[in-house]
Order: sequence, then structure tokens, then C-alpha cells
Amino acid sequence: IEACSTLNLTIDDKEFDIPQVDTPPTLESILSELEDEEEPFVLEDTCVLNTDNMDAHSCDTSSLASSDSGDPAHLKRKRRTVDLNATVHGSVLRHSLLKGISAQIVSAATVSGVIAVGTSHGLALVFDTNQALRLCLGTKTTGAEFGAVSALSINHDCSRLLCGFAKGQITMWDLANGKLLRTITDAHPPGTAILHVKFTDDPTLAVCNDSGGSVFELAFRRVMGMRSCDSRCLFSGSKGEVCCIEPLHAPPDFRDHPITHYSLLAMASLTKILVIGLKPTLKVWMTFPYSKSDPSSVPQLAWQFVPVQKMVNPILAFCKGDTVHFLLVKKEETGTIHVIKQRQLHLSCDIISLSWINSRTLVLVDSHEKLQVVDRPSQEVLETLDLEQVQLVYNSRHFKSLATGGNVSQALALVGEKACYQSVSSYAGQIVYLGTKSAHIMTLRNWRERIDCWLKQEHFVEALSLAWSFHEGTAKAVVGLFGDPLKRKGVVSDKMVEILFQFTEYALKKCPEQGKIQVMEQHFQDVVPVLVEYCLLLQRADLLFNQLYAQLVENMVAKGVFLESLESYIVADRLGHLTPPIMRDLLAHYHDNGMMDSLERCIVHLDVTSLDIQQVVQVCWENQLYDAMIYVFNSGMNDYITPMEKLFAVIVPTLKEGRSLTVYSCVCINAYMCVCSCCLAGRAYPIGDIPEDLVVQVKNQVFEFLIRLHSADSSSEEEVFPFIHTLLHFDTREFLNVLAMTFEDFKNDKQALEYQQRIVDILLKVMVDNPDFTPSQVGGLFTFLARQLAKPDNTLFVNRKLFDQVLEFLCCPDDDSRHTERQQVLLELLQVGGVVQFNEERLLTLAEKAKFYQICEFLYEKKHLYDKIIDCYLQDPLRKWEIFSYIHNLLSMPGYSPEEKQTVKNKARQHMQELITLDPSKSADLVLFHFVDEVQQIISELQDDQILFKFLSCLLEPREGPHSESLLPLERDLNELLLDLLCRFAPHQLLSFLHTSQHYRLEEAIQITEKYHCNDARAYLLQKKGDVQGAFAVLLEVTTKHSDPVYGRGKLAEIQGLILGMLDTFNYEQTLLETTTSLLNHDLHWSLAHLRAAVTRGLHPRQDYCNICLQHYKRRQDSAEEIIVFSCGHLYHFQCLQQKNCGWGSAAEVQQRWRCYKCSSSHGGRSGISTEPKRSRSASLAQVCVCSCTVALLVGICCC
Repeated sequence: IEACSTLNLTIDDKEFDIPQVDTPPTLESILSELEDEEEPFVLEDTCVLNTDNMDAHSCDTSSLASSDSGDPAHLKRKRRTVDLNATVHGSVLRHSLLKGISAQIVSAATVSGVIAVGTSHGLALVFDTNQALRLCLGTKTTGAEFGAVSALSINHDCSRLLCGFAKGQITMWDLANGKLLRTITDAHPPGTAILHVKFTDDPTLAVCNDSGGSVFELAFRRVMGMRSCDSRCLFSGSKGEVCCIEPLHAPPDFRDHPITHYSLLAMASLTKILVIGLKPTLKVWMTFPYSKSDPSSVPQLAWQFVPVQKMVNPILAFCKGDTVHFLLVKKEETGTIHVIKQRQLHLSCDIISLSWINSRTLVLVDSHEKLQVVDRPSQEVLETLDLEQVQLVYNSRHFKSLATGGNVSQALALVGEKACYQSVSSYAGQIVYLGTKSAHIMTLRNWRERIDCWLKQEHFVEALSLAWSFHEGTAKAVVGLFGDPLKRKGVVSDKMVEILFQFTEYALKKCPEQGKIQVMEQHFQDVVPVLVEYCLLLQRADLLFNQLYAQLVENMVAKGVFLESLESYIVADRLGHLTPPIMRDLLAHYHDNGMMDSLERCIVHLDVTSLDIQQVVQVCWENQLYDAMIYVFNSGMNDYITPMEKLFAVIVPTLKEGRSLTVYSCVCINAYMCVCSCCLAGRAYPIGDIPEDLVVQVKNQVFEFLIRLHSADSSSEEEVFPFIHTLLHFDTREFLNVLAMTFEDFKNDKQALEYQQRIVDILLKVMVDNPDFTPSQVGGLFTFLARQLAKPDNTLFVNRKLFDQVLEFLCCPDDDSRHTERQQVLLELLQVGGVVQFNEERLLTLAEKAKFYQICEFLYEKKHLYDKIIDCYLQDPLRKWEIFSYIHNLLSMPGYSPEEKQTVKNKARQHMQELITLDPSKSADLVLFHFVDEVQQIISELQDDQILFKFLSCLLEPREGPHSESLLPLERDLNELLLDLLCRFAPHQLLSFLHTSQHYRLEEAIQITEKYHCNDARAYLLQKKGDVQGAFAVLLEVTTKHSDPVYGRGKLAEIQGLILGMLDTFNYEQTLLETTTSLLNHDLHWSLAHLRAAVTRGLHPRQDYCNICLQHYKRRQDSAEEIIVFSCGHLYHFQCLQQKNCGWGSAAEVQQRWRCYKCSSSHGGRSGISTEPKRSRSASLAQVCVCSCTVALLVGICCC
């Protein structure tokens, strides 16, 4: 089937008297009707093939597949959610049924300015655009002579028709008057059927393909009024049977494209694709072999001009099986044609028909007659239709050449089982499918029709989602929209507004009038959020708050759902301004339903100009919405002090009475703390920033507020500086951190520096000598001060006596409470530079009295008195186990002088017995590293044998690492001493020690074990010495002592059967083991022999061209080429394979290892090639050889 854009089929409703129906008939109902063979040519859909009115600026854009479009189950969703990432495509294709065309048995058809249908009787029926039979070409006599029509083709100006017949003849007809112009009987060998006949863009040139697999060029001539046809063989079926041909047809806009002058022809054989040029001379431009596929798969070809990188060039799509390949064909500046392989399309079905419907969209039919619309750039399936009831006409009898005796190969006959080439045609955005009883036309719906399809099914959410994809330019297979984004968005937004109104009316109309309130809420929850979402996306808040809300407010449930739906958009800052009526309704609804937390979240994100400030403040204060109240004061009135005064008035009674804090008190105190912190840091509370022009003013106002001596409503019992006192009492560290950050900005502001000094003085006055504050809080204050004083640009003044006072407070030896906390506070104070504020000798004395050993360590380290630090660790019950790491690090690490290390070593030696008692294992490691020469002396000083045993056990146990092979002095004596101690304290470990240790003398060890009556160990040692009889005697003596005399008087006959059974079992298992070993050795030998045979076998490439550049391996006759051949049969130029990074290993190696690029790509693409070779793909054995015209090609093996 072929098509041309000149066809414009429309129906006059008055002429045919077509009544209006509420529900149009389905495809199934139409096909099931009984059809009269004389029924006129009727087109069911009045819009079919009318492409003239389509916008010239239509664009192709994208969305998700929708094979379930029209599924009634979609009406039963529990809840609608607005997911903008999941866009639906809707119905992409318009499927139209043409009745009456196939009144007779059809075999082929073509569509152009006229519709031509070939019949099994050899007739060609031609219908005009008015759907009336205009011509009946041929007679039954010629039909009996030529057979059925097997192929049709109409030239581009609709003036000529070529008919191919089952018995091999070809006829040419004049479509203007129905005159037979040519009967061609000698264009190809007789006895074969015509499978394809195709006009090229040159009206005097055509090509045909017969059932012998050959392809011929037909050149039409007219000389002296005589018409003739010259035939030339382009491809012989003896070299491989061609079963599909497709010339490149250029649309009218691309008639002058430089590629059209070559008159390209694509041919698909059973094994490969060929692209040849018919002009100016016959030349093969490209051959491309198929990958492995089902022998019954049908090769498919389809050309399309596609814009690629700002250039429009033809792309050839071809497939055989489930993978569609794309080849970009373009002309180089040198005049040669270059073919570039593009991205593949992988499907999970066997394709029998492949057609372009536009430059971005393909329409495929699989072997199960399922039609799939696929977007090529994204490889998404946009829609799936079932063509089973179309009953496609297959060309099997012509491929088998039954009319001429069936003289075809089995391979071609097998392909013909699924061939339907002459039943499918595409042109100018329309595809025609020919069935046994009807013809069907597929065209892309324009964007409005696709939306209306959803609306007819009352799927408003899907309609809006699809419309939004059109609006954003992300939809696929789009027809009828402007290319200009502004115009496109304007048109689509108007359509979306219409849908929103329809959706609102539908929701109110379909609302359940009776039933539970939850059912009604669920109904509107599926609708209202969608309305809000798309109104905000379209930036039509006016539409949302005026027209739509005015309709929804009539239903109280819908009104409530609408107001609650606004929260998420307000909190996300997508909706910042509400109209006054809606704001009033929002406050009332949230207040009446107890949704105060949600109300507060909304208020702090709304523009204050849309709020009734007095009403909002009253509601917030009554319901403890402190964040919202602060936001209104700050943003609405630029008042940052009044909220803090109000919060302080709430906090004071609770703190003064000493009651436990309630939830609301904690919320209030937190808000008070946060608003002070934010204001001092230049941040707005609870969100946002203070305007830059107000930052300094707000900070000064807050400082003035904090340093007030008393509050406005103070009583006689109120403490001085109540605001600072409250903040310090609630969270001292956090408040001091805020002050520290604030002080960073006070470098050049004189007034701010005065505030800084004033704040520090107040802090000292409030906290020092105040029993309400813990040592940690006081320490935190002085740590803060020490950090400030340590800065190079410090301007603060703090009386040093205060530091002495806090030191006395923290180091009080009579106060055992919070000992660790006080020490940690003082240590932190010293670490940030506070040590300069103290007399170090006095500090050390106080720390020793208070048992602040970490403080002592800090001071000793500063003075390099490292030996005294050891005493600090030993006296500190919490850190004494860390002494081993300290000693080892100091003796091992650089940065310490030899004298300092020797002092520490001597100190550790003095306390060695104490260290061993503390942890024998770590002590042994320390001795091995640093005291290996003093082991004997250390052992002699140990008085407790139990401790000595533990120490020696750790010292002599096997080790891994740098000291695993080091030998201790007198190691034999130490091992024998440990042996003695093991006999005394752990005899159960004795045998294990003797097995693992070799550093002892046998005679002395035997004497020790004999001394302590360790018979098992003694027997082991005697056996090791070679005295087997002595060892047996020892064990016999032990067994004799423990044997029962009753069991010592038995006879051998009682156990003879048991012993003989054991011997028989042994003989059987020995024979089984020998047999199994023999079988394994035989299998191993067989595998190695086959592997050697495979490795030494020569290679034969499957083709003589490079599989990357697709050029012959001898590209230049005058120079040598390095080539690589793999065991899979693929051949490559060395340079091509190197550019694809298919090698691994160093390039400097004598023989670099390679991977086959094509096989690696087919198993996951180039990105899937690992940098390390896997075991299953062992080292490459490829040999790189130099090949020229005179040098023989020597090739090794490469495992790919």
C-alpha cells in the first residue's frame, strides 16, 4: 500500500443522510456486521486523511504510553493524585474503517490521489476521491493469463500505475484515461512472481523484486512513439535472496536535497541490508549484516527525512526480528555518501511491519497483529492497538510463487508466512492497512482530539495531564500546535481553562446527594486538589479564587476540601496571596475544625497584605499560635520587640513559681529564645530574612530590649536584667553562641562595640555568684569570654579577678558534686585560650587538690613534663587504661627529644608492675615494642605467680605483624617458665601450648610435666622425642588406673564381627575414592584437550569489511593496514578498534589484549565493558598482523 497527501476523503452528511448518534459504534461492532459486496465506498470517520488543514508548525513532543486508554477501570480509582511526572498520552492514533473496498478477494492495494486495489482475478480497481469506482483496469482474460495482482505502485504525480502479477508480468497504466501503456514480460527470469514493484522519484525509472530473490531496474523509454522498457539486474538471487526493496522518496520540500540525486535504493536480503545508488552510476554505498534472529522473521525497510543536528537527512529504519536499527545517510563535502549507525530500538516482539508516520514516530505491527506507536527519540510505546479483527492480507502465496509452480527456496517461503508488504502503506502522516474484508486508515490525532478522547470518557485528570504536557512541550507525537512556545502555551491554556470549568461542573453534578460525609469528602478530594494544582501551574489564581471557588462554595463539603487543599501550596510557597473573602473563610474553617497547627503553618507563609491583622493576631493569641503572631508583628508592622514582651509576660509566672513547664510553656519559651536568636543573627522568625535596610536597626532594638534593667510590668521581686536572665537560664550555651555570632559583625561599629561590652558586663553580673546557675553554665560563660578575649582585635575588658573567682569555684576540693562536669568546663576554658588569664602554678596546685587530672595533663604537656603525665593517667580512675596508648605513641612518634622519651621510658619502667597488674596483654605489647631488653629483669620483679603467668602468656603468644618473628632474649627459659606455670594454673592449655611453641628443651619440659603429673603432655613430649614405648607406657598407666576390671576380661570373638565390618567398609570406600579420582582426572584431560584444539584452530572472518567503519579491510591499496580478527568472525581495523577503547592492559605490552566491539556492545553496550577481564572471558589471544595486497593474512584467536 502507498499513500499520497493529495487524497482528501470527506463525507457530506446531507448527501448520505447520516443521523446523529449519542454513542458511536466501536470497531468490533462494525466488523461483526454482515457486509454486502455491492456496498459503496464509505468512510466511517469524517476526518480521515484530511491533512491539508494541519498546521505547518506542528511539532513532535513527548509523554507516557497509554495502552489502556478507554479502560473503564480507570473510573474506579480510589483517590486522584496530581503527579506531573506521570503524563499520559491518551489515544494517539485515529483508527478509521473503510467499507466496500475489498468486495473481491484482494491481493494488493495502493493509495494516492486515487485508491487502487488489486484483486486475485488480475484486475486493478481504481477509486477516485469521491469514493466512486472510476476505473477497472484489466480483464478476466488477462487475469487468467497473468494471475493475481501481487504488487502495485503509483508514481509521485499520480499519472501512472504499475501492476506486478503472480506469474511474473508487469503492466503500466495511464490513470488519466485507463489506457494500458506497457506490458513487460521479459524484465526478469520467467517462472517467478513479482514481489515488489516501486517507482523512484524519476518517473522513467522503477525497480522490481521477484520471488527468485533478484532485483531489477526498469528504465522506461519512448522513441518515435514506441514505448519500451530496458531491464538491468541490480542484484542476483544466487548471491542471497532479496525479499524487500525500498527506494528513497523525497517529499516536495526536499526535491533539491543533495542526496536525492543519487536515487538511493535500500534492499533487504535474508542475511544483510544493502544501500545502493542508481545514479549517476550504479554503486554500492553500504552493506550491513543482520544480527542473529529467527529465520522466519520478515526484513523491513522504511525511509524518512529527519532533522538531525540542524540538518535534515534521510534515515533508513530496518529490522529483522525484535530490534530496529537506524542508519543516517548524509553526503560529505568530498561528494561521497557516509552512513552512520544511530541508536537502536529494542522491542519484545517479532516485527512484521515498520512504517514512519512522521519524523519522530514509528508505527509497528508485530506477529500477533498488535500495532504499537513508538516515539523514536525516547523509545517509548505511546499506544497499542489490536489489529486481529482487521485480518491483514499476507503475501505468502506470492513468496512461495504458487502461480508458477512454487520454485522458491525454503528460506524465502518461510519468510513469506509473515510477509504483508503489499498490505501496508504510509505517506504524509497516514498509514493504510488492507484486510481481507476491509481497509483501515491510521492517522495521528491532533492535540485537541487527543484531549477530547479523555473528556468523552469523563477522565478529566488524564485530560488535564495530557494538556499540561502539550503546554510544556513534553508530549510526544503532537499534531496541530504552534512551534512558537508563547503561541502554543496560549492556545493550550485556553483549552485547559475550559476543562477546569467542565471538571468543576462534573464534580458538583456527580456528587452523591446522600450517604456518609466521608464519601462526599473523598469525592471532592479527587477533584479539588487537581483544580488548585492546574490553576496555579497556569498562574490563574484569579480563576481559582473567583469563578471556580464561587461554584464550589455552594457545597459545604466542597468548600471545606477546597480550603484544606490550599495548605500544601501555601506552605510550599506556591500560593502567597489570598483574597480577603477566602482568607476569612480559611480562618473560620480552620478555627472551627481545630486545625490550629495547619492554620499557623499557612499564616507564616502568606503575604501579610492579604491578612486582617487584628483578626489574625487575636486568633493567634487565643490559641497560642506564637510563631504566627510573631510573623504578623514582624512582617506586617516591622515590630520586633512587642512579640518578645508578650512572650516574656507568659514565661515569667511559670519560672517564678518554679512549676514544671507545660507543653505550651515550652513552646512559648522556645519561641522567645528563637526570635531573639534570629533577630540578632539578621534572620526573620520563623522563616525568611530581615530586610537588609532593617538588620542593624533590629539588632540595636533587640540589644536595647535585652539590657533593660526591668520589664514594663515588673514587680518588686523581679531580678535585674530579667530578659537576659531568662535566656541564660533556659539555654545558656545556645544564647552565648548567638551572641558570639552577633559579635562577629561588631568590628567597626562603635555603638555595637559599646553594646558588646555592656552585654558582657551584664552576663557576669547575672551569672557570677548566682546559685541558680550550674558549674557547666558558669563555665560556659567564661569559655565564651575566653574565646572573645583571645581574638586579635578584641576590645572587651574583663576583670581578671573574676577568672580567679571562677577558678576557685570550679576547683573547690570540698565539693564532690559534678566533678567531671566542672573539670570538663575548666579544660574547655583553658583550651580556648583562658590559660593566659590564670597563674599557672596556682592553677596546677588547685587542679591537683581537686583531682582534675586532665587539667594537670594539659599543664604538664605545656611544660613538656611528659613523665608526670603518666602519674596523671594512673591516678585517674576513668582514664588509667589509656596510659598504654599514651606511652606507646610518645615513644614511637617523632617530635619528641631523646631526653623526653628516655624520661617517659624510665617512668614507665618504674610503674611496670602496676601496669602489668592493670592489663597484662597491653603491658606485654608495650614490653615487646619498647622494653624487650629488660624482660628478664621485669619478670624477676614480679612477685605474684598468677600475675606472672598472665603476663608470660600474653608475652609469648603468637603474633601477626612486624614483631611476629622477633625473638626474646632467653626465650627458651621463658617458655619453660611458662610451661611450669601452665602446669600449675592452666593444665588444660598445656597441650595447645606444646603444639604451637617450639622454643623449649624436651628434657626439661618432660621433667616439668613429670613433676606436676601432667601425663597427656608428658606422653606427647616422649612421642616427640622418639620414645614411643615410653609414651605408650605413660598412657597405659593412666588407662590402667581408670579402667574397670569387669570390662578387662572379654574375648576377641565378641567384637570380631565389628572389626571385620569396619575393614570391609574401608576397602569399599578406598575403591570408591580411587574410581572418583580417575574420573575427575579423565574429565580434566578431556577439557584441556578441547581447549587446546580450539586455541590452535585458525580463524575465518565472516565478512571482508571492518565492523566499525563498514569499509573494506584494504582501504588503501598503497599502504599496509593492521587488522584484528576475533574468534566470533568479526573483523576490525586496528585504528578503529583502538578508537573504541576495546583493549585493556598496557599499550606497551608485546601483545595487547582486545575485546570484540560488536559482541561487547550487544551484551550491554560499551559502558558495560569492565576494565578488568572476567574469568569467563580469559586473556585475549588475538594477533595484530600487517596486511597488504601482497602479504598473507595471519590471524590468531581472540575470545570475545
